[in-house]
Amino acid sequence: MKILITILITMLCFNIYAEKGPVTNLELPRFVSLKSNDVNLRVGPSVNYPIELKYIQKNLPVEIIDEYDVWRKIKDSENNIGWLHKSLIKGDRFVLTVTKKNSTKHIYSRPNGNQIGLVEKNNILKLESCLKNWCLISHQKIRGWLSKDFIWGVYEIEIYNQSFFQPIIHQYWKLLNSKFFNQIKN
Repeated sequence: MKILITILITMLCFNIYAEKGPVTNLELPRFVSLKSNDVNLRVGPSVNYPIELKYIQKNLPVEIIDEYDVWRKIKDSENNIGWLHKSLIKGDRFVLTVTKKNSTKHIYSRPNGNQIGLVEKNNILKLESCLKNWCLISHQKIRGWLSKDFIWGVYEIEIYNQSFFQPIIHQYWKLLNSKFFNQIKN
């Protein structure tokens, strides 16, 4: 029984059941970003296919959903689907802010911490790491935490680039947010 449990845990840890791309053997789907501010989205996987859309924003996150030779089938935040040449994308992770009705959202010093900035709809931010419900983002001189509810370019259950010390840091944050600590401060 212990061996069976060990095997199941190992399979879950290594995500054996994830679909792999037929060309790269990387997970599908996966998020990447655009290398340039001049990228053509094509109807099919060849330069012979017509251009459906032109992207003019560098670092825009897109989701790779399929692969064929040197072409990647992608989906963007507005559900446009088409093919890009692999030379036009990079593995660096960026996210796009998505809010309702052009409202602004707060960036925090830590999850549920102090507000340190604001972000508006359709901002492209560098993705540093993600916890269960929060992502650490950066842009120019601002670096802080934003709820996953307001970003596109990371999966709902994805834990990304988490530090080895994150469980200890998380306990520290809990202490800072506790009623006991707030009573001592006051």
